[in-house]
Amino acid sequence: MATGRTHRPATRSRGIPEATVARLPLYLRALTALSERSVPTVSSEELAAAAGVNSAKLRKDFSYLGSYGTRGVGYDVEYLVYQISRELGLTQDWPVVIVGIGNLGAALAGYGGFASRGFRVAALIDADPAMTGKPVAGIPVQHSDDLEKIIEEDGVSIGVIATPAGVAQQVCDRLVAAGVTSILNFAPTVLSVPDGVDVRKVDLSIELQILAFHEQRKAGEESNAEADAGAEAETATAAAPPAPRGATGGNRKGPDGDVPAVMPA
Repeated sequence: MATGRTHRPATRSRGIPEATVARLPLYLRALTALSERSVPTVSSEELAAAAGVNSAKLRKDFSYLGSYGTRGVGYDVEYLVYQISRELGLTQDWPVVIVGIGNLGAALAGYGGFASRGFRVAALIDADPAMTGKPVAGIPVQHSDDLEKIIEEDGVSIGVIATPAGVAQQVCDRLVAAGVTSILNFAPTVLSVPDGVDVRKVDLSIELQILAFHEQRKAGEESNAEADAGAEAETATAAAPPAPRGATGGNRKGPDGDVPAVMPA
């Protein structure tokens, strides 16, 4: 029975380009949806459309994983889910600590997508003593004084910063000093980290500003199109030949009203 794949060992020595790594979660999301619908195989065209990329780029990305599919059959969905999950490091449990339990931090704590994707919220931390012990999404908040101890005890290597911008760098420094090597930053500021520490920044205001730019550009294009249409209409009017002398629309004015332009003999 065809498995829907031809597997070759991935060439680890050349590594995987960052652009490809950034697309792997898109493929995984699309594949997971197919898996939930019990779809056994998928073509590169179908999967590329579901992930929002072109099929040639998808096939190139999968070649870095050593997965080439089977001609006429496509890719085995379950195998690709496993292969991409393994490449992304999602086949193991990743304890995550969230620092800053305001509105955003609380929302992140309640996000159900963490657990289903291999991430476990190990601790919620906040500097406000009034928050200590308060359960958020079923997890009691702990005080920031215990940050280093919590990271060591839970083996945390991923930290999420959801604090105000003014304290984000200080929190980042403490996370790094305690051994955290990957940080997801929601604070509206740029963090400085040493080599060996990866930071991913999520700034909703920047994303909205980019959308505003595109909206403004589209509005400008519409205005330009309307102006061009108006200019063309004016040019056409100016270029029209003048009406015959003494004639307006085929009739001329006489003392008793409209008179046909051509009088009967």
